[in-house]
Amino acid sequence: MSTAESDNQWRTRHVPLSILDLSPISSGSTPRQAIRNTIELAQRAESWGYRRFWVAEHHFVRVASSSPATLIGLIAAATETIRVGSAAVQLGHHTSASVVEAFGTIDALYPGRLDLGLGRSGHRADQIRSAGVPPVPAPERPIEVRDGVVIPPPFSPGQLLDTTRLSAGLAALKLPGAQALDYTEQVEQIRDFLDGGYRSAEGVALHAVPGEGADIELWLFGSSGGDSARLAGRLGLPFAANYHVSPGTILETVAAYRESFQPSPRHPKPYLVVSADVVVAPDHATAEHLASTYGHWVYSIRSGAGAADYQDPDTAQPLSQQQQRLVRDRTTTQFVGTPTEVAARLTALQQLTGADELVITSVTHNHEDRLTSHRLLAQEWGLSHIRAA
Repeated sequence: MSTAESDNQWRTRHVPLSILDLSPISSGSTPRQAIRNTIELAQRAESWGYRRFWVAEHHFVRVASSSPATLIGLIAAATETIRVGSAAVQLGHHTSASVVEAFGTIDALYPGRLDLGLGRSGHRADQIRSAGVPPVPAPERPIEVRDGVVIPPPFSPGQLLDTTRLSAGLAALKLPGAQALDYTEQVEQIRDFLDGGYRSAEGVALHAVPGEGADIELWLFGSSGGDSARLAGRLGLPFAANYHVSPGTILETVAAYRESFQPSPRHPKPYLVVSADVVVAPDHATAEHLASTYGHWVYSIRSGAGAADYQDPDTAQPLSQQQQRLVRDRTTTQFVGTPTEVAARLTALQQLTGADELVITSVTHNHEDRLTSHRLLAQEWGLSHIRAA
């Protein structure tokens, strides 16, 4: 292929790629090593041309990303140019002031590089706990393929096998008697603290120090066409739609964001990022093998035990048919294969959703395999061209 043909290919097909890392703990490893792996991946991602490096927030499970602000500060210190952020801070577990002050502290040393992603997770989990919905079997509905993109039946929180551990974790993350603010109110509080316009219910002006005036990009994250997508649109904020978490609702999520979008000074038009779970290897059989325990990991979450150590595909026993049914929406929507195969599927996802950017998450038992997956995809996607453009 000529240079001109190669340039035309990436210009017509490719948008920027970013990474969402969960700091997974592999069987036989430790949280300390998982954090070191995350730092190394961020450094490599910067050199490979990824635009952003985001970390998640999870508690009391076998992933090491329980304190996103702390981890983001460490990553920012270990890198130079890549944007770093949260995907996402679970607002139900934090006050607005503590979020702004934490990110403002990082921005003081690494200005203009932070993405403050906000999610409803803490709020939604409260609703699940209080509803007392009994577990129900996964629905036997057909999987749809839309323009090359797999759209499975939506997964309902009522399908969780046991919420006992979830309830205990939620209780441990809050002071006795504390209640989460309304999600919309808390997002607007955070905007006010950043802009310097916060007033208490009594009209008292309070200023976040550091935090006020920080050069931080505010994002909202969502997995449905509900409050998060519509609030992001109404406020004119960039939005991340979680195909990798809730593939069955991706189209309604994207539509809700676009339909509700109102231009803002920073974003005159919608800016949409869509996530995908990816495993890339030099050949298809190797990629399939490396990804073969992803279903085990998802099952540990949906069984109620929480994310477990990521299992070694060389020694893990296959899931039963019943277990497979509970995770089928996630395993069938994982992008697994050679660089060319995965790039083709990501292109289909981008074209179907109209995403301005894709964010990639990749989990394998061996850290070197995860590095290889991201490196091969960056090369196939032409990230060096995109960064130079």
